[in-house]
Amino acid sequence: MLKELVIASHNQGKITEFKALLAPLGVKVYAATELNLPDVEETGTTFAENAALKAETLAKISGKPCLADDSGLCVDALNGRPGVYSARYAPNRDFNKAMSLLISELQASGKTDWSAHFSCVLAITEPGQKTRFYEGRVNGQITADRRGSEGFGFDPVFIPDGFKRTFAEMNHAEKAKISHRGKAVAAFLKKEFNV
Repeated sequence: MLKELVIASHNQGKITEFKALLAPLGVKVYAATELNLPDVEETGTTFAENAALKAETLAKISGKPCLADDSGLCVDALNGRPGVYSARYAPNRDFNKAMSLLISELQASGKTDWSAHFSCVLAITEPGQKTRFYEGRVNGQITADRRGSEGFGFDPVFIPDGFKRTFAEMNHAEKAKISHRGKAVAAFLKKEFNV
């Protein structure tokens, strides 16, 4: 069983979520920044490729088990974009600009169905072992009205199916139960920790 884990990310929102999920299991969690590990460029064309690239690179450098994720928002009316490019959708990873760009593209498309989903793939690499993958997905709709102050990224414009609130209007515990990352982490915890 894993006793320590490096979160292969420089995204503080993701690091906070992972630490909260793993803390009750007694796992010592490090952020990549705490160990002065580099930010690995995402050059893959799928979420799985990007997650594996980050986990495998940092496991090799640090000599510790590494957990990486790649996730993104896939919008049907935009042919699945921004997808693997979600974090780079706007200059300097400014999600206020990214949300404005997303809404303007949707409005310009003339399509009224703004169905979307968030996908997340987790990759865990232990030095000398094969990378293992866990996936999660949540379906929903994009709204032009930004609502809420919780979460990060595109959360203020994403309403998950079966709810009237955006992800940004939900607290961490509510979101974790239904989110793409929450589902991927649940699969990871079940397999790796029997939780």
